[in-house]
Amino acid sequence: MPRGDKSKYTDKQERKADHIAEGYEKQGVSEKEAERRAWATVNKDDGGGKQPGGSGRGKDTGHPAAHKGGEKGGKAAASRPAAARSASAKKAAATRKRNAEKAGA
Repeated sequence: MPRGDKSKYTDKQERKADHIAEGYEKQGVSEKEAERRAWATVNKDDGGGKQPGGSGRGKDTGHPAAHKGGEKGGKAAASRPAAARSASAKKAAATRKRNAEKAGA
């Protein structure tokens, strides 16, 4: 089987990769790089390609890649001083209020 062959992946894994790639493209990552990162994430989550209906069907993957991102975000926020977090919260609240007023007008 040649490198990059996707025949062993399930439809669900392919949908997952497409969705992840879309997110990266929205962030401004090139299409090729987004595709590469998406498949790397699917491999990390699911341990590579799986035959549909094979052993392990219906088992939870745990989504380790998704957990890693949340963990990183939490650490970043926790390392900031309380005053900086408070200022950000106030700014966000003001923005939401302003946007709500625009939408209502």
